[in-house]
Amino acid sequence: MRITKKRSPRLILQSLAKNGYPYIIICIWCVLSGGCVQNKSQDSLKTLKTEIRHIIKDKKATIGVALILDGEDTLAINNAEKYPMMSVYKFHQALAVCDYLQKRHIPLSTSLYLDKKYFKPDTYSPLRDKYPQGNLELPISELLVYTMQSSDNVACDILFDYIGGVNVVDEYIHSLGINDVSITATEDEMHQDMDDCYKNWTTPMEAANLLELFMTQDFMRNEYTDFLKHIMIECGTGKDRLPAPLPESEVKIGHKTGTSDKNDRGEYIGINDIGFVILPDGSRYVVAVFVKDSKENMETNAKIISDISAAVYRYAGNR
Repeated sequence: MRITKKRSPRLILQSLAKNGYPYIIICIWCVLSGGCVQNKSQDSLKTLKTEIRHIIKDKKATIGVALILDGEDTLAINNAEKYPMMSVYKFHQALAVCDYLQKRHIPLSTSLYLDKKYFKPDTYSPLRDKYPQGNLELPISELLVYTMQSSDNVACDILFDYIGGVNVVDEYIHSLGINDVSITATEDEMHQDMDDCYKNWTTPMEAANLLELFMTQDFMRNEYTDFLKHIMIECGTGKDRLPAPLPESEVKIGHKTGTSDKNDRGEYIGINDIGFVILPDGSRYVVAVFVKDSKENMETNAKIISDISAAVYRYAGNR
């Protein structure tokens, strides 16, 4: 488990002293900043770590968690593992699609022709269920809604083809400085060979870092990413995961889930949720929870995520 913080009061005091600041100035700084009292936020992080450890204890799964609160408090648990993203990677794809459109000045309203060849019968696709014959045109914005809100696999692979393949997404995400991630398989390829699910992986902290970039960087603020934020907030999947314990009237959450079938060992390959939360006072946090190779049932997997979400929300509210 890793916890990182901005510079400690002790180090700042040492720096003030070394640079010749008078004792009275240092004392005033202590009073105004709280630099001479125990760091309650750090203690609270340790308490949160203990609470999350208790939640995941004895669960028949590998569970990874990452949190970044207001760009300062950072917590990671079981971050050394590679976690299969499942449909979480549709967030990564959506960012790459937004970048592709922005650089080419292509409107979100641009329509794509959807050849029937994409409409595979044995995969999750509300798009295919609505238009079983294929061979129609839909705007890119609607395809993004299908991928991000309904986790549509057919729409996902159409967008991969449109921007040039999975390698384009992988290269774009790496160009942002997000290194602990790999995107090499389409939804159809994962469906054909479940082992390919493990080829699309990340660590919890890198998922959180990507969300943090999305929420804070100026180059991520444009009509395309604004649209993406909006449809993430309107996400219809995974209501029993990160959003479950959060009061809808008080907070905004935008998130993306990932859900697998069982592998040959009878384990759920990945049950995941990542998202950003904006609190009433304007503070925010990003959180990522990955449940890997789980022998628990689906309800328990979802509860693991919702219980962690509740613990994080309490910590953020009491900070």
